[in-house]
Parts: sequence; C-alpha cells; structure tokens
Amino acid sequence: MENFEIFPSAASLPLLTQARTRSISAENPTGEPGKGGMAIPDLANPYTPHAGPAMTLGQGWKVRPFLKPKAGETCTLMDVKGPGVIQHIWITTESQFVNHGRGCVLRFYWDDEPTPSIEVPMTDFFAVGHDLFAPVNSSMVVCNPMSALNCYWPMPFRKSARVTFTNENSRELGLLAFQITYAETPVPDHAGYLHAQFRKAVTDAKNPDYTIVDGLKGQGRYVGTVLSWTQLHEGWFGEGEIKFFMDGDKQFPTICGTGTEDYFCGTYGFPQVYTSPYAGCALGRKNGDGPPKWTLYRWHVADPICYAKDLRVTIQALGWGADGRFRALQDDIASVAYWYQGPTAGRGDEARG
Repeated sequence: MENFEIFPSAASLPLLTQARTRSISAENPTGEPGKGGMAIPDLANPYTPHAGPAMTLGQGWKVRPFLKPKAGETCTLMDVKGPGVIQHIWITTESQFVNHGRGCVLRFYWDDEPTPSIEVPMTDFFAVGHDLFAPVNSSMVVCNPMSALNCYWPMPFRKSARVTFTNENSRELGLLAFQITYAETPVPDHAGYLHAQFRKAVTDAKNPDYTIVDGLKGQGRYVGTVLSWTQLHEGWFGEGEIKFFMDGDKQFPTICGTGTEDYFCGTYGFPQVYTSPYAGCALGRKNGDGPPKWTLYRWHVADPICYAKDLRVTIQALGWGADGRFRALQDDIASVAYWYQGPTAGRGDEARG
C-alpha cells in the first residue's frame, strides 16, 4: 500500500505522500479544514468559559482555548472518521496535578468499538506517577514543566477514532487544554491498534507477584511499561524480576529479567533520577515526606516483545532483608501496560485498580 505514513522518521520526512495533517483542540473540536478559531466570545455561553480576555477583540482571538470540565463530566476530545493515525497528543490541566491528575481518565475507542482499547488515568498514561509531576524526556513521552504532557505513540485507526476525558474528581477543573494531531492516511492491513491498561494493587508478601497485564490473546507486540511504586517498608525494593509468559508458557516464562532496576535499564539501586529515550527513573525516593515513591518507565520501541498467541507480564516485589537474603514485600504498585494488537485479538483481563 502506497502513501501511508504510520511510523514517520527523520529519513522519511523528505518523502511526499498523500497524507493530510489535521489537529483537534478546543478551538477546532472537529479538526475540519478551515474550522479553527470560529468561536464568538460570550461570557453567558458555557461553551466559551474562558472568553473574558477576548471580549474586546472578538472572533478569531483565542476565544475558546480551554475547556472547564465539571465534576463527573465526560468531554469528547476527538471523534473523527478514518482511516488515519494519531501522531501527537499534548494535554494539561491545573498545574502539578496534585490531588486531581489520577481522577482524570482518558479513554480511546477505535473503529466504533463499544469498550475502550485504552482506559488509563491521564497522568499515568504519560508516565507521571503518584500525581507527582517529574520531567520525562523520552522517545514516546515528554513531560515538561510544569504540567505539559506529550505522547508520540502512533495510534492507527481505520473507521473512526474517539477519545474522551472524564473528570472523576469531586470538583470542577479550572482548565483542560489539549491538542491531538493526526494524519488522514491509509492504514496497512497488518497495522495493529494501540492498547493500554491501568492496574493498581498492594502485593501480598506471601506471594509478591504483581500482574502488569494478563489474558492477551492473539498476535501482538508489547511496547511499554510504567510502574508507580510506593514502598510500605524501609530498605531497598528493586530486586524483583519481570517475567513475560508468552505463547503457551505455564509455570516458567520465556523471558525473565534479572532485577527491577535492570529492566528499567539502571543499576545499583537507582542512585539518581534519569530520563532517556527508552527508559527512566523519573521520580526517586527523595520526594519529601511520606513513604518512598518511584516512577519508572520502559519503552520497548527498539526491542518490542513480539508474541503469536498469548501474553502475561508480571513483576516480583522483592527486596533485601537484614539477613542478606531476598525479602518478599508488601508494596503498593500501580502500572500501565502498552501493546499493539489486531482487531480480533483478546484485549486482556479486566483492569484492576
């Protein structure tokens, strides 16, 4: 198939195609050509809640740059026909996300599906754990001060793409700003759909395996992990091994890591925070009062985990004991798993959290 551009790179930029760029924001909610900046300032109109500064300037002068979601309200950010591919998302709410970020939930629906392929708290989807902002400078996610969330995961769709934002907090949000840029372009038959799932649980010290994702069926590619880890004890927590049970594995996995800091491409106990193109420890244990908190990400962009029939991913909550032996831990862990799969593949067990 010619003229599709799902995974553009610097080398492909000179190649002219039939793709057409569209971008959706509060100023152009449909993304249609020639439809941006059409709102008329009216303080009595709930459609333009931030129109005050533009009252003397009128139409075309930043009349509706933001939304103002009420408590419990679901806003449709994007609802377009395909084929196409989302290339970039920028979104922000009130600064720093404290006490509200995880209460904002993003849902993505591909090709008129009744249940979302992506259902993740806003901040966790962009590798911000614990509602504590920390800069991330990576290939797929960029978080800039003080609360700018960006992602570059390619998200192809064939018939349609619908993205919603739900304010599950108990109060109105003062601001929701966003921009979703996508290309109208053909999508090849072998392109998968992006999925993401959030889970949260406290591990049991008697069996400290934490499930990141389970029940994926059919062919797919696992492409990323975010862990937001809260220690409920003193000492080191990161000895647990990540395991990928794939294509019929039962008791033992095909892929077994050698430690938590190893999987996130670090060593010797995350001695400092770091963000890099494919892995990072964005938030370290020196985060003020309270229990130690960690935000870790790993993007399998150069090394996707490819499976043919099924996949389950787990990680152990394991640290060091005073006796110099491994110690099973009871810790509070939240995670986001990212993967691509075809339209008929099983999307995994229901998320927990």
